[in-house]
Amino acid sequence: MTQSINKSALFIGSCFALITTGLSFSIRAGILSQLGTEFELSREQLGHISSMWFYGFPISMIIGGLVYHSVGPKIIMKIAFVAHILGVLLTIFATGYIGLLISMLCIGLGTGCTEAACNPMIADMFSGPKMDKMLNRFHMWFPGGIVMGALISKLMTILNLGWQAQMGVVMIPAITYFVLFFGKKFPEPAVNEATSLKSNLKAMVSPVYLFLIACMALTAISEFGPGQWVEVILGSSGADPMIILALTAGLVTILRFFAGPVVSSLGQTGVLLFGAILTAIGIYLFSILTGPMAYVAAILYGLGYAYFWPVMVGAVAKRVPLSSALGMSVIGAVGMFSSGIFQPIIGKWIDNANEKFSSIYNTKEAIDLATGQETLQKMVLFPGILIVLFVIFFIWQRGVKTTGKTTH
Repeated sequence: MTQSINKSALFIGSCFALITTGLSFSIRAGILSQLGTEFELSREQLGHISSMWFYGFPISMIIGGLVYHSVGPKIIMKIAFVAHILGVLLTIFATGYIGLLISMLCIGLGTGCTEAACNPMIADMFSGPKMDKMLNRFHMWFPGGIVMGALISKLMTILNLGWQAQMGVVMIPAITYFVLFFGKKFPEPAVNEATSLKSNLKAMVSPVYLFLIACMALTAISEFGPGQWVEVILGSSGADPMIILALTAGLVTILRFFAGPVVSSLGQTGVLLFGAILTAIGIYLFSILTGPMAYVAAILYGLGYAYFWPVMVGAVAKRVPLSSALGMSVIGAVGMFSSGIFQPIIGKWIDNANEKFSSIYNTKEAIDLATGQETLQKMVLFPGILIVLFVIFFIWQRGVKTTGKTTH
């Protein structure tokens, strides 16, 4: 008897895999200062450690996209599980800078495999409007994982539980998705014109795809830049950094659950344009507000970037369908690679600002506050450029018909 495909188990397992990604992101953000203190690392070095997560992601995502049609999602997710567990263990038992670099690279490789396998698998299992709905519901669990990780990290820090114990929590959803996937039949990648590497690459040199690639580099760092450094740049703002991270991510989780009506009303181009405007406002307000008002900035910031990632992936699926799984993987990889490049740059901005304000202010709190605000003002540049690009995209794509479903 032929085993049927349990779409529910595969989808839930995919969500737990993305929760693993979210947990690793926020817990790493929560322990960044502790790592810096314990291993005597500069902010720039911490930026390089963070960047390994972002570099591992695109490497495995591109490779996964290339082999998806030949090996299928099941094997890719087995590799994801091994990389996640290995990365966590290497982090826990790290003895210095190099060990932390390798461990974060492994976790990044696992998260990239997750995106490379689950995005096209979900698109293969569902079609039409339901594909958009399920992709957004899948992607809501990245911020959902961030919420969980931020609150867990905050609680464990209050309880004086070390960063090693906090990283160990990441193994819980990883083991859960392994159990959910175990013994299940996965869908075979659909065989059609879009499985041809030649047609994928031809579609990926189209003006629309190249434009989306450029935009993705900026949407990703607009989303991940402030969040990854929240403990460092908002630590002296008078608001709790991990609560801000949990607040923004929690808001994004809810918004992505109800993404269908929003995207239907505003369209992909409208959602992206309004998102860029709100993101820029939110980051700017972060740079000038302190105390409870910082939570207002967090809400605007969360409203801004909420739909960036799933709508960018959805735009590729609908506007460049022949790019297929490879196109979806590459655009996600570009987003993560861009974020990786900017991590040490942001770290350098923080180091330079800290040195600058150390000669102006006498207290650590004043120095840290001024440092964080100046760094955030520089980060406004990312969504600022996006506003211009998405205005162009809105005008360019007005009236252009898109496919109702994607093929892989």
